[in-house]
Amino acid sequence: MSLDSLLAILGMAIVTFAIRAGGLLIAERLPSTGFMALWMRHIPGAVLAALIAPEVLKGGPAAWLAALAATLVYLATRNVFATIVGGVLAIFLLRRFAGL
Repeated sequence: MSLDSLLAILGMAIVTFAIRAGGLLIAERLPSTGFMALWMRHIPGAVLAALIAPEVLKGGPAAWLAALAATLVYLATRNVFATIVGGVLAIFLLRRFAGL
């Protein structure tokens, strides 16, 4: 392994550690009650929706049916992980076997 590769790996490790440590340090100072805490609890879902919605809208019938399947899985289980697995499985099966 060359010195350049070793320095690049070391640099990436330092940056990764700094980002994670910074997040932990900031998390202690964030509010745990009130409007801001409630607002921040909704950020992960909003980001996930913002990433998925454009793909579903432009994806065609297979994406629409997979989104419907994922919605039904969520309504039945109220489990986000099961919803993701259901949606991915549905899109796989629809593209593989239904030719959509």
